[in-house]
Amino acid sequence: MKRINFTTNENPHFIGAWNILDNNLCKNIIDFFENNPELHKRGNTGSGINEEIKKTTDITIYPKSLKNKNYDVFNNYFKRLNECFLDYREQFPYLKSFIKKINIGPFNIQKYNSGDHFSRVHSERTDVTTLHRLFAWMTYLNDVDQKDGGTTDFDYYKIKINPECGKTLIWPAEWTHAHAGSILKRGKKYIITGWIDFKV
Repeated sequence: MKRINFTTNENPHFIGAWNILDNNLCKNIIDFFENNPELHKRGNTGSGINEEIKKTTDITIYPKSLKNKNYDVFNNYFKRLNECFLDYREQFPYLKSFIKKINIGPFNIQKYNSGDHFSRVHSERTDVTTLHRLFAWMTYLNDVDQKDGGTTDFDYYKIKINPECGKTLIWPAEWTHAHAGSILKRGKKYIITGWIDFKV
């Protein structure tokens, strides 16, 4: 795992970034996605399916599935994600005073084909049903050429993040980190993404 620093005039931005340095793990997650077409569904948001807001193909994974050996790739992934989270907490030590235990609930693998996007600006905690969310997390599973779009844009901080295999982000779920995913102009983009919640 290697920390990545974003330089910006809008500091602090509280967006943690790393590369997990495991391209084989990323490939194995992509293979899981492609080898399980019966799990594919149209991407949706809290307000349902609307391809003007979000156009993706998703698989949703539930924690109970991780007991199945066929899902071991995700247990391996969460070891890497936990390393990133622990480093994030070291960067902002106050978090240690109130985050003793965390939870990760259902999460998604998403595939973007040419023309796909999540171009509506959104954040991860916007009503009482999402109050338990502390942070969002995401790992890009493949490279996308900069000219082909597919960036994650935190406009308030003037940060555009280009997809690179293994690049992992953690950021606050609050409205301060509203963001959007630009249209993928060519090729494919894969991500794994979800939330870090308060442990109930």
